Amino acid sequence: MKNLRKYREIWLLAAIAVLIGLISTRFPGFADPANLRQVFNDTSILMILALGQMVVILTRSIDLSMASNLCFTGMVVAMLNAANPAIPIPALIVVALAVGLVLGAINGLLVWRLNIPSIVVTLGTLTIYRGATFVVSGGAWVNADQMSPDFINFQRAAFLGLPVLSWIALLVIALFFVVMTRTQIGRSIYAIGVNPTASVYAGIDVGRTKFIVFCISGMIGGLAGYLWISRYVIASVEVANGYELNIIAACVIGGISIAGGIGSVGGAVLGALFLGIISNALPVINISPFWQMAISGSAIILAVVLNARGERRQGRIILRKAEAA
Repeated sequence: MKNLRKYREIWLLAAIAVLIGLISTRFPGFADPANLRQVFNDTSILMILALGQMVVILTRSIDLSMASNLCFTGMVVAMLNAANPAIPIPALIVVALAVGLVLGAINGLLVWRLNIPSIVVTLGTLTIYRGATFVVSGGAWVNADQMSPDFINFQRAAFLGLPVLSWIALLVIALFFVVMTRTQIGRSIYAIGVNPTASVYAGIDVGRTKFIVFCISGMIGGLAGYLWISRYVIASVEVANGYELNIIAACVIGGISIAGGIGSVGGAVLGALFLGIISNALPVINISPFWQMAISGSAIILAVVLNARGERRQGRIILRKAEAA
């Protein structure tokens, strides 16, 4: 039982299983494999964004501009596609990653070089990036009839029984797992979150590492920009407005500590999946929009309380070890 407490993902996975079981009592078809695959696909973009936010939060920072980055990048690639449908989709994805990288690098430079708190920087760029979307588009929308069939259908194409969107999510999950568990930058991100001062003495460049994580979150926002626009086939200034709260909520539910240093790729993915199941299931079983928000909010508060209790417990254990030494 003590080992189980160490792995929040197991408890979250159990909570998801119970949730699916409860929903199945009202809607028996919900637990069908085909429906669960659809839920995973519907949640793929949130999972990808949650992973980008996770690396930022682990360094005791936050990126409130991810949804605005998504909106701006999505508008850019949609306009490019509308103006020149012959541009290959892989090239548009590269453009989305590059634009997102630039927006993330702006956040990172302001946090690194000017030492401005990330919440202040990204609160400002949240508005700037969404305003820039209005400027480049002139306030106009890009609709489905202006997009090429390849632009719309790429992520819907099936491969081995799964849509390409799901495969992209699985690839991003695998990449983040390798980076966070097998690379120096992954260890540096965790070290900075646990103790920034000790990280400096250990030879870690805290500012440069924070710059890198904002670049990562920017690229993830850019990738999500293309995926979002091609999925919902409309680009406008209002795209993903307020979605940054869902991204942060997925991280919190997944056990990513807002205080930094604690969290995992699996936790962020399961947190997003938990929210995805709620958003897919509650309308089906005729839960009113008010109760949907209340249930989602209750889940977030419960997750925060559990995270806080877990961190206090870890702190007491560290003190006991120090006293014993």
